[in-house]
Amino acid sequence: MSQAPPQPSSTAHSPLKIAYVPGVTPGKWISRWNERRGRALDAAQVEEDRILAVLRSREADLVFLRIPEEGFERPADLHAIPLYREQPVVAAPKDHPLAAFDEVHLADLSGESFLDAVELGSPAMALEVAASGAGLLILPMSVARLHSRRDVITRPVQGMEGSRIAVAWLQETEDQDVDEFIGIVRGRTANSSRQPSSRQEPAKKTARKAPAPAAGSKAGGKGAGRPARQGKPGAGRTPRRKPGKGRA
Repeated sequence: MSQAPPQPSSTAHSPLKIAYVPGVTPGKWISRWNERRGRALDAAQVEEDRILAVLRSREADLVFLRIPEEGFERPADLHAIPLYREQPVVAAPKDHPLAAFDEVHLADLSGESFLDAVELGSPAMALEVAASGAGLLILPMSVARLHSRRDVITRPVQGMEGSRIAVAWLQETEDQDVDEFIGIVRGRTANSSRQPSSRQEPAKKTARKAPAPAAGSKAGGKGAGRPARQGKPGAGRTPRRKPGKGRA
């Protein structure tokens, strides 16, 4: 009875899957991945309240999520590396007095009414409400740019904690390409000793052939391949006698 041929490994042929929250722009990392690796990559934007569920259900091999700037507690089943801080901004109607400033301090906003993007369903909806003048909205600058509106202004806010973007993956993951992509995100070069691909056994080098011996020399003999030494002019000749010398 014939046996079925072995099936190829799923990780070798299936795309590497990443997911990211709104505001993250992974294009530069994907481009570097495509330059270095032959494995396909799928990337998808996922709302913040679903990002960890997508990772734990293995719909994604790794994710970019938004975490607090301080006090983040990493879940026990995940690896997570904070990457960069996001600047918080305040959004207001374009005719608001904030339009006269380049940036504001949190203390300058005391007494203002603030909106909650989570309660309103999404940042896009919250910005629409902010445009009506119902209140101010604080959110990461990258998210404000993603949902920018002509009737809303944004100004950086100083004196308050922002947020961070982190990359996370399951602790039980054994796919080396996950480590490879994380190295790319962290700025490692293709030749870095910390990249899994650089630790693979290098191909054997082809032995170089010895140069052929020079013409007229004995193969394998001492001095093979070396040019014959040139003697002085007349070397090896019998000297001529002077007239009268050596005669009886």
